[in-house]
Amino acid sequence: MRGTMLYAPRDIRVEERAEPAIQAPTDAIIRISAACVCGSDLWPYRGIAPIEGPVPMGHEYVGVVEETGSDVQTVKAGDFVVGSFMASDNTCPICQAGYQSRCVHVEYVGAGGAQAQYLRVPLADGTLVATPGPPEEDLIPSLLAASDVLGTGWFGAVAAEAGPGKTVAVVGDGAVGLLAVLAARQLGAEQIIAMSRHEPRQKLAHEFGATDIVTERGDAGVAKVKKLTSGLGAHSVIEAVGTQESMMQAIRSTRPGGHVGYVGVAHGVELPGQELFYAEVHLLGGPAPVRRFLPKLTGLIWNREIDPGQVFDLELPLDQAAEGYQAMDERRAIKALLRP
Repeated sequence: MRGTMLYAPRDIRVEERAEPAIQAPTDAIIRISAACVCGSDLWPYRGIAPIEGPVPMGHEYVGVVEETGSDVQTVKAGDFVVGSFMASDNTCPICQAGYQSRCVHVEYVGAGGAQAQYLRVPLADGTLVATPGPPEEDLIPSLLAASDVLGTGWFGAVAAEAGPGKTVAVVGDGAVGLLAVLAARQLGAEQIIAMSRHEPRQKLAHEFGATDIVTERGDAGVAKVKKLTSGLGAHSVIEAVGTQESMMQAIRSTRPGGHVGYVGVAHGVELPGQELFYAEVHLLGGPAPVRRFLPKLTGLIWNREIDPGQVFDLELPLDQAAEGYQAMDERRAIKALLRP
């Protein structure tokens, strides 16, 4: 089969790889209908996150079940499925508390490389959610978004306790940040401040529900949020980048007693203890437990109540994956969808 490999920084190749096979009775093999490039894929692509040797890439996927292990009961061959980027049994105490991304048996689905024609999904019963039937073609991008960026943005909004009567600020205008705006609107937020310098992303943020746009960053961005919130700061702030500047901007934009949901993959982030002590804000984040939200999100998409697939502004055949990475790295694209 064809699959994407990262050999070194900025060295993406699509080449022949062995087709995956059932390794455990809880596995499923799916034929990928669509995959994509994630903002988090850019960390190793840029050489910021180290890699050892060529590695398969991709952890966002939708597709059709080809084969299941003998213990799989909730999905079957022929089902169209959406899956989380973290495999979970969905039954352990941690999963039952809603943190499937930290399941006691967790496995990283991306280890198999979802930017490919086929993918082995461990713990299929606890990881995959089947749609009511084969989706119409125009729903596939939105269902793909549910596999990670929508679920991650949603978790950021939930962790930040976005809700009715709340002011929400979103730091980051990538796909996760934009879908955090959508999530905040769905959760009933009254005022949603999107922090973005890029006009196409600002436009999409407005479409998803943003009421205000802040173009400033760092302390200037914090000051603008304070100005928009009577000097208090936002009730809820979603951090969707993962840098020192973005994390501190999020914390400083939050009013005392408020909540920060951080879902950007942290690189080089160190929190100053004394400032955090006196900020008196709640912090919750990490790898999103996408499986917690998948039934609700796929339902909203299936019923056409939300259209998160708009974050895909570049679609390419799998063999042109390198262009998708480059376009996102250069911010010419918000998110690249790949068709095997």
